Amino acid sequence: MALIVQKYGGTSVGDVERIKAVARRCVATQKAGHDVVVVVSAMSGDTNRLLKLVSAITDRPDLREQDVVVATGEQVTIGLLAMAIQAQRKKARSFLGHQVRILTDSAHSKARIVQIDEQRIREALRKHEIVVVAGFQGVDAEGSVTTLGRGGSDTTAVAIAAALKADACEIYTDVTGVYTTDPNVCPAARKLDRITYEEMLELASLGAKVLQIRSVEFAMKYKVPLWVKSSFTDDPGTLVCEEDTKMEEPLVSGIAYDRNEAKISVRGVPDEPGVAARLFGALDEKNVVVDVIVQNPAKDGRTDLTFTVARSDFVTARDTVKKVAKAIKAEGVEADETVAKVSIVGVGMRNHSGVAAKMFQVLAAEGINIQLISTSEIKVSCLIHSKYTELAVRSLHTAFGLDAPAVDLSATSR
Repeated sequence: MALIVQKYGGTSVGDVERIKAVARRCVATQKAGHDVVVVVSAMSGDTNRLLKLVSAITDRPDLREQDVVVATGEQVTIGLLAMAIQAQRKKARSFLGHQVRILTDSAHSKARIVQIDEQRIREALRKHEIVVVAGFQGVDAEGSVTTLGRGGSDTTAVAIAAALKADACEIYTDVTGVYTTDPNVCPAARKLDRITYEEMLELASLGAKVLQIRSVEFAMKYKVPLWVKSSFTDDPGTLVCEEDTKMEEPLVSGIAYDRNEAKISVRGVPDEPGVAARLFGALDEKNVVVDVIVQNPAKDGRTDLTFTVARSDFVTARDTVKKVAKAIKAEGVEADETVAKVSIVGVGMRNHSGVAAKMFQVLAAEGINIQLISTSEIKVSCLIHSKYTELAVRSLHTAFGLDAPAVDLSATSR
């Protein structure tokens, strides 16, 4: 007998029939002899609907109260799924975040999990109940409802799997696994059988939408075997796991892109100790996450600082930076929302040279100018104009040998 945590996203529970299908899959897993904990998102579109209600009231919502509203989406889903399981003559019990006691910090709308009290889940499992838990939500030390941000149900599922020391965590979505890149952008993309935690972490942080980055962090930290599967097929999916020697063979495992990028440049910053800390400290106070940072010498004892932020934080970041720039007597601020980040990722880069050079050559051959470059041990990222995103992804995918084999249509017609 294994303990399996399954997570189903909004599309998987998008209507009553799909909820019934999820219930059948949960029951089948239990009939196979396993303990089952299910984490679900709100029904597809519900979170956006709730946010629209909030915006109809005010364009500057109190985030604590917004969380109270938005968290109701998962409450509907867990109740319906528990009843759908019971309709199949199996025991099930639903729990909201505060009932399990998923303790988080108080950063409303993007809270982080601090601790999970798994005792109520274990008690329900001992009664042979299928446990249904609301994803995306928790409670802070003061008892206020919190939400974990977009994709937070993935994080809930992996965190619960880690707390329970589960044998596996299965993330069910509307795709059959992790692909070498977005198939909507590159039809030649192919599904990976397995990928390392590190590679998945990089891909998630660089724009891949399959898994939420914090869920991968939890899986990597607590060594939770993580499967990405489709709730609409029986495809075995992709295993996200620890690295082995065979996984070092491919030079590049995937291509990621992120259009949710904005670039801010502060020109003529005084080259003095503490100036950068003052600038980025102000952004931190506004909970703005800064990504790529490049500093270039300018002239007359000054430097230029360029960095990227999420496009959703663009206005806050720009306005904050303008205030600080004026205070530190910088020469000016330039802001640009027409950028995208394209990245190549692979653990094989550790042992091979020339990967970055090849990437730059491919982009140059397509006439794509590189605005910023960021690297790590297993990734290279380039900031480019957003209009070239799809061209860059397809060109790099082909150049690094990731395209799926072409189908010989003439052979099938004979």
